[in-house]
Amino acid sequence: MRLILFILFVVVPILEIATFIQMGSLIGLGWTLFSILLTAVIGAFLVRQQGFKALNEARAQSENNEIPVTPVIHGVFILAAGLLLLTPGFVTDAIGFLFLVPPFRLLVAAKVWAWINANMDVKMMHPGAGQGAPHQPNAGGGDFGTVIDGEAVEVEDGETPSKTSSDDSPWVRINHKDR
Repeated sequence: MRLILFILFVVVPILEIATFIQMGSLIGLGWTLFSILLTAVIGAFLVRQQGFKALNEARAQSENNEIPVTPVIHGVFILAAGLLLLTPGFVTDAIGFLFLVPPFRLLVAAKVWAWINANMDVKMMHPGAGQGAPHQPNAGGGDFGTVIDGEAVEVEDGETPSKTSSDDSPWVRINHKDR
């Protein structure tokens, strides 16, 4: 995690500054700034177009009672692409445009999923899995400990709490005046 933060907050800005300097010396300051704005506009257009496409695919799969895994993966990468393309810089723009290529983002998603499976304990729940009858409070498999049923009362300014019937109890009862 530290390596990722170091890359994001130190390496990427240094690469962006160096790229700005190189591009500025090659094509000039005006064209460098223009190209940054142009990539942001083109990127926003492509992100919007592909985002709506992924949203429509997810909606269609949901209506067919299918789990929209692939459109969600595309949507996550399209969102990341949008963030990268709106960040000023040539390095972030290049990565953002790569995330707009569907085969590339599926390849990256497969690599990320393989890494997650290899390095983390992944458990998947399916709809309806682990649900028991209402009379089985712990049928879902989770350890919920002791369940205490109680009642909550909102205390307003001017009301004073009083002790319950047991003086050693930490709980208090609210004295309600005639309302």
